[in-house]
Amino acid sequence: MRKKILLPTDFSRNAWNAITYAIELYKNEDCDFYVLNTFSVTGYGLESMMVPEPGEKLYEEAKEKSEKGLGKILERLTFRDDNPNHKFYMVSQFSLLLDAILDLVEKRDIEMVIMGTKGNTDAATIVYGSNTVLIMEKVRNCPVMAIPQDTLYQEPKEIVFPTDYKTSFKRRELQHVIEIAKISNAAIRVLYVSDGEPLTQEQENNKKLLEENFDAIQHTFHVLHNVDVKGGLSAFVESRESDMITFVNRKHSFFGSIFSKPMVKNLGYHSKVPVLALHDIKN
Repeated sequence: MRKKILLPTDFSRNAWNAITYAIELYKNEDCDFYVLNTFSVTGYGLESMMVPEPGEKLYEEAKEKSEKGLGKILERLTFRDDNPNHKFYMVSQFSLLLDAILDLVEKRDIEMVIMGTKGNTDAATIVYGSNTVLIMEKVRNCPVMAIPQDTLYQEPKEIVFPTDYKTSFKRRELQHVIEIAKISNAAIRVLYVSDGEPLTQEQENNKKLLEENFDAIQHTFHVLHNVDVKGGLSAFVESRESDMITFVNRKHSFFGSIFSKPMVKNLGYHSKVPVLALHDIKN
């Protein structure tokens, strides 16, 4: 089965970096990569009543710019990636980025979105741009991996999985991180930040379930005491030089809200570490 990976781009350096990361990560896999650029027309709000039609001058100019940019990317990819198992498809769409991603995930049966953490317009002090945060929050039927600016690909050796053990995990929810661990021979480090209280029976059961799910790959369990969750995760990743962070993006759990806007300010700690948000499978 060929993998289908969606790679959004705004033609920024960060977006190109995310594309090359994806190609390297899946270098030994059969993949169809869909490179997506969305365009709009200056002066027209996408929500306004005035929507430009194909054929109108402004629409055609914006479309041409988008297609030219994608053409340049395809040219660069042809020089860079001569892997016969990789195929590239360029998609130019008049749409908001989130809408286009949701549409393609559905229509093309995309199994992973890999994108940069910020685009052309974001200030240097911002680690995660608003588009990335929005997509990680709203795309819930497909995992999203965010690649920070200046992260050069190196094969992941260690993936950190923070959890409070308060929810159970289904094997289907974890399949993508298990697969990444297998293809890159990485170990998974399960991290629990303790508040000093012993684990409840339910937490013990969820921990055991996690152990069963990770039985086919190298994994270890770690506990940190007397630190706040964000600080603990930050220190753990930094001190061990871990290569990736992953979590299941549940709507109402603590880690599900790790990318909500108040917490974006606190994401500096993995400004060099890719983050994989796995999707929450409803019961």
